[in-house]
Amino acid sequence: MNQYPKWKYGLVLIAIFIGLIYSIPNFFGESPAVQIMPTKTSDKLDLSVLGTIESTLKEANLPFDGIIQEPNGIKVKFTNPDNQVKAKDILQNALGPNYVIALNLISKSPSWLSKIGAIPMYLGLDLRGGVHFLLQVDMKAASEKAAESYLNDFR
Repeated sequence: MNQYPKWKYGLVLIAIFIGLIYSIPNFFGESPAVQIMPTKTSDKLDLSVLGTIESTLKEANLPFDGIIQEPNGIKVKFTNPDNQVKAKDILQNALGPNYVIALNLISKSPSWLSKIGAIPMYLGLDLRGGVHFLLQVDMKAASEKAAESYLNDFR
């Protein structure tokens, strides 16, 4: 029978334990959120914007789980996707064109896991159901340009 030193078994157990700790955030799931960022990267979000967001959501009777202020923007957590979509529309009207409001997902994992760098593995668009992409093309200009290109190639 193969006999390995005890320190090698201990090392394997420590590696498995660390792997389990860092995989835990995947089991907590994600909650829907709205992310607010200024359109210009030089602009910073201040407390007045935070107050506007909070008062607008309270006036619209939209329950939210919390507001997270980050260096590059603000994220507002919601309990369900319906409230998330309603909040996006309401905040877009309230804040105007100076801010970008996007739908997002935030991990529900505890903060102590985030502090040690344990974050969930995010699925790509192919595993999450894809993305709806709408491309608007000026067909008249495109066909004229193609015809002109064909004429130049023919000459």
